[in-house]
Amino acid sequence: MSEKSKIKSEKDQTAFSREIAAKVARKLKAQRNVTQGVWFGLGMMGLIGWSVVVPTLLGAALGIWLDNRHPGSHSWTLMLLVMGLCLGCFNAWHWVAKEDKAMREEQEDSDE
Repeated sequence: MSEKSKIKSEKDQTAFSREIAAKVARKLKAQRNVTQGVWFGLGMMGLIGWSVVVPTLLGAALGIWLDNRHPGSHSWTLMLLVMGLCLGCFNAWHWVAKEDKAMREEQEDSDE
């Protein structure tokens, strides 16, 4: 075997070894985080649910109060309920996007 092919073969094995080590590390980390992931996922569903429900109920309550104080041709309850729902959905979307970005950055850091 010539000297050049021997050096090339060693470089290929080193790159291959690093790639395999990175995959093994990712798999081990995923196995460690399985139980934490389940509880984290359930907690996230609860948090997202409450972040939508609270503004919706507050909007409906304020709308009912306004309808009782200032009756008119339009329904404050319906209008504020929809506004609360939209605000809650935006809040949940923003929070999920932020968490997704953090998880992707963590995964990229662990890949390097």
